Amino acid sequence: MIEGNGLTPKPYRVLIAKPGLDGHDRGAKVIVRALRDAGFEVIYTGIRQTPEMIAQTALQEDVDAVGLSLLSGAHMTLFPQITKLLKQNGLSVLVFGGGIIPDEDVPKLKKKGVDQVFGPGTPLSAIVEYLNARLPRVQKK
Repeated sequence: MIEGNGLTPKPYRVLIAKPGLDGHDRGAKVIVRALRDAGFEVIYTGIRQTPEMIAQTALQEDVDAVGLSLLSGAHMTLFPQITKLLKQNGLSVLVFGGGIIPDEDVPKLKKKGVDQVFGPGTPLSAIVEYLNARLPRVQKK
């Protein structure tokens, strides 16, 4: 939660997106529900989003974090495109990913701006704890 000015704390806003042609969204929907249950405000893009659509949604929704879910194998192309577009739009947001991503690709993705990658079977509580630890503790201006 973002601490307000003595008012009710404002929940962190997290965008969950499915880039590319990957049509499998069950995992993303599970993450959406877990984050909402944990008190986050979650925006879900639905499937088959372009990097441009995701970056534009992140800008319009004024999010604190972007979670990318991908099972199609195009993570080495799509994730870096998204982080680049976010920066080009002046957004300094936490980007994390999940899905079927080989261990050897994780360090490469981190160099391209993806803060953390979660694989299949990651406990939902670990993702919630990660976001609570990594998101800033001051309200955005």
